[in-house]
Amino acid sequence: AMEKSYTSMFLLLVAISCALAKDVGKKEAKETTAKPKLPQTLSRGWGDQLIWTQTYEEALFRSKHSNKPLMIIHHLDECPHSQALKKAFAEHKDIQKLAEKFILLNLVYETTDKNLSPDGQYVPRILFIDPSLTVRADITGRYSNRLYAYEPSDISLLYSNMQKALKLMKTEL
Repeated sequence: AMEKSYTSMFLLLVAISCALAKDVGKKEAKETTAKPKLPQTLSRGWGDQLIWTQTYEEALFRSKHSNKPLMIIHHLDECPHSQALKKAFAEHKDIQKLAEKFILLNLVYETTDKNLSPDGQYVPRILFIDPSLTVRADITGRYSNRLYAYEPSDISLLYSNMQKALKLMKTEL
């Protein structure tokens, strides 16, 4: 019961913050005369032109129903490693293009789903989940102690892992 009330409270806070964020977005849009910019609330700077999902549940639903793989990026605003990876990710044209083929979610909070922290709750970490809702433990970064960690210097590995996630989809499903 306690967990349920926390969940309800959290969802209420998310709903309120989204409503407030939309109002802020409207004000900003009026002030600029250039082409309207999408509100950056969900991208959090990882790719403002990409379509980001709001919650883990929504991302799973979309992945399953669109038959696209899901890419989840766990990060923190105050983490220098997350900031560095975000910059590399956002500036990498090929990654941004390839990311359009994924259901995307970036999280600045931990989920209760233990599948999303198979080897610990560190940031930044990026996991791929296929439309059968299986976390792809076979798509990892280069660190044996933090399997899903990536650094800016690993951006080409991340790109090839994104390609691998898309290829696995075609061959397995």
